[in-house]
Amino acid sequence: MKALCLLMLVFALPVLASTSLFSSDGYRIDRYRSPTPDTALGAETINTKELQALLKSSPHPVVIDVINSEYRAGLFIETKPHTSVPGAFWLPNTGRGELSQLWQNYLVENALKLTTNNLDHPVVVMCKSDCWLSWNATRRLHLAGFTNLYWFKDGIDSWENSDLPVQVITPVPPEF
Repeated sequence: MKALCLLMLVFALPVLASTSLFSSDGYRIDRYRSPTPDTALGAETINTKELQALLKSSPHPVVIDVINSEYRAGLFIETKPHTSVPGAFWLPNTGRGELSQLWQNYLVENALKLTTNNLDHPVVVMCKSDCWLSWNATRRLHLAGFTNLYWFKDGIDSWENSDLPVQVITPVPPEF
C-alpha cells in the first residue's frame, strides 16, 4: 500500500507543480474568482460601510476598479455596461497575475495621474467579491510606493447588495 501511495505521489507532483496558483513573485495567476485572504500587502482591508465613510472624507480617495475587460486591436470590447462605485476609475486587466510591462505602467501611471503624483493620497482598489484581481493590483500599487492603500475586498457585489447607488463606467483608455 505504501508503495502504491508513493508511486501515485511521484506521478502527481508534476501535475501539482504545473497548476500552481501563484507566480514566483507572489501574484495569484489562476482561479481569480475564489476565496481571498483577509488582507492585502500594504493596504487596510475595508468593508462597504468603511468605504462609504472614506468617500465622505477629505481628501477624497481615488477608487480604482480593476475588473478585467477584453482588449483587442487597441480597444476595450464591452458587451454590457460595467457598473461600479460612483466616481470610480476603471483600470481593467491590471490585476492579472502575469502582467506585461505595458499593463503595469498603465496601472501605476494612471494611479499617479489620479493622485496628482501623491503616493500618500488615499487609493481604494476594488473589483468583485472573492476576486484576486484587486488583491494583485493592491499589491502592485504598494510595491510601486503607494502608502495609503485600501482594499475593498468585498467589491461591487457588496456595494450593490447594500442597495447603494452605482454608476456605469468605461475603461480609462491606455496610451500604448
